[in-house]
Amino acid sequence: MGQPFTLFDVAQRGMSAQLVRMNAAASNLANAGTVSGSEDAAYKPIRAVFAEDLDRASGLASVEVQGVVREQAAAVRQHNPDHPLADENGDVWVAPVDENAEMVEMLEASRQYQNMVEALSTAKQLMLDTMRMK
Repeated sequence: MGQPFTLFDVAQRGMSAQLVRMNAAASNLANAGTVSGSEDAAYKPIRAVFAEDLDRASGLASVEVQGVVREQAAAVRQHNPDHPLADENGDVWVAPVDENAEMVEMLEASRQYQNMVEALSTAKQLMLDTMRMK
């Protein structure tokens, strides 16, 4: 087992987790509205999966990114026989990305990231104030 977590470790892990979350939402937004010729080939949104990582030595809990998974959302069928990717029925399959939900996801991740920055800033200021004490 390694060294016990410090406040800086917890904040760094939290910030890294929020970056993974933001990147997943950005990928989903980038693929919103994309079409394909079959349901299987349509883009499926992705989500970051997190787990708690409790450090018994320090008593601090942090976050661990367990991975990024594809959602099982069904692609949206649209009848568009003039589209070059249309199947034999004249249908194309649109990625099932809710752009509003992805923007909310990005805003929440951004706020959580900023909270970690503020916590680090406060900890730094407290350490500096402590060092100035005589």
